[in-house]
Amino acid sequence: MLATPAGGVKPARSAGGYDVTLIPSWLWIAFTIVASSAQTARNAMQRDLTRTVGTQGATYVRFLFGFPFAILFLLILRVVTGEPLPIPDVRAFWWAFGGAATQVAATALMLMAMRDRSFLVTIAYTKTEAVLVALFSIVFLGEVPTPMVALAILIATAGVLLMSWPRGAAGAEAEKHSWRPAIIGLASGACFGMSATCYRGCVLALESRSFIMTATMTMFIGLLIQSVVIVGWLLARDRALLAKILTNWRPSLLAGMMGAVASEFWFLAFAISSATKVRTLALVEVPMAHVVSRRVFKQGMSAADLCGTGLIVLGVGLLIHG
Repeated sequence: MLATPAGGVKPARSAGGYDVTLIPSWLWIAFTIVASSAQTARNAMQRDLTRTVGTQGATYVRFLFGFPFAILFLLILRVVTGEPLPIPDVRAFWWAFGGAATQVAATALMLMAMRDRSFLVTIAYTKTEAVLVALFSIVFLGEVPTPMVALAILIATAGVLLMSWPRGAAGAEAEKHSWRPAIIGLASGACFGMSATCYRGCVLALESRSFIMTATMTMFIGLLIQSVVIVGWLLARDRALLAKILTNWRPSLLAGMMGAVASEFWFLAFAISSATKVRTLALVEVPMAHVVSRRVFKQGMSAADLCGTGLIVLGVGLLIHG
């Protein structure tokens, strides 16, 4: 059994075809930061698209317009490196299918929650996934976090809960800050957690000498499944929505590109570190979302939000140095 050089998790095995101990120990951190930044931008673009194509349409956009970029990334990598494309077996396919399905559900739930709560708080809800990823990884992948990593997860998640706890309000504000968006947001986090675990399982199941090729192929398979299912569904049930999505192709293409970039770097991180560590470090997306919330959507931040952000930063610090 190999341990990642980053420490903190003992994976069930090294990914097929490459040795993670030969990869710089800091690289998964860099990949995760880039992925979180791209995902924050994509979430903001999707939130804005709900005004023109609705929640359902905005959910589909990131997958449909992300798929062409997945093809492009895979072709460029194949030409530049000359590495053969890894062929997924049945096990890898089912891992990818599970990740693809739960990712679509998670995105839809996240956008639903954004209709009732601020951009920042909704992102905080979804980030409760860190604890669930740890549990899912133990059960399905046999990856057990060390005590330091477990402590980092608990501290950072406490910060998320502090930021997302409903405030007291009256009248219309009470309805706006009810438990409904909290439940939807937490359900989104659970689906994101299962999706991350499934995609990590797909990465481990693929056989390739290059972790970059493994990550890119995982993204391609996931987006292929999502695009085929979504297009088939829209053609059969809602062609008007498909037409509306295609009409708004310019902003949708940008959101799809950012979604593909985010996915590529998530899977690069999954290829060399555990889903538990990657998704815990991803909590830095909450402070990033705060910046977007203030500058783009003109939404404020309370004292509880500031304290929660502090706990997240502390937890992430323990994770990196632990």
